[in-house]
Amino acid sequence: MERIKINLPEIFSFSTSITIRITDINYGGHVGNDSFLSLIHEARQQFLKHHGYTELNFAGTGLIMADAAVEYKRELNYSDVVKISVAANGFDKLGFDIFYKLEIEVDGKYLLAGKAKTGMICFDYENKKKVSVPEEAIIKLKS
Repeated sequence: MERIKINLPEIFSFSTSITIRITDINYGGHVGNDSFLSLIHEARQQFLKHHGYTELNFAGTGLIMADAAVEYKRELNYSDVVKISVAANGFDKLGFDIFYKLEIEVDGKYLLAGKAKTGMICFDYENKKKVSVPEEAIIKLKS
């Protein structure tokens, strides 16, 4: 069976820590795939806010997710503190990728818990159409 392989960038410009809540845990006793996506969604919101943006106000336009890919590497359990590093890369005319590296601290070392990538498209919600990535946003997110 072919597996998804996400090549993370070497440099991450932003990171945040999120504690796993009991509501993130599924019947298997660990973070479910839906909660994993919620974790990266929260990290993306914090990343955008750090740069002065939201998904609905991205330098005068909006953002919409075109795709998502996840590689699970380690279970996440209740009360784990997850460090999520975020970087934007792969800019083209209409969009870009956001990469996420999820790590947990165990015995003073950070261990990779997962990787993710979301493909983001610039979108005019009022006119329901794709639009170009604002140059201002490319400059801010690359720094």
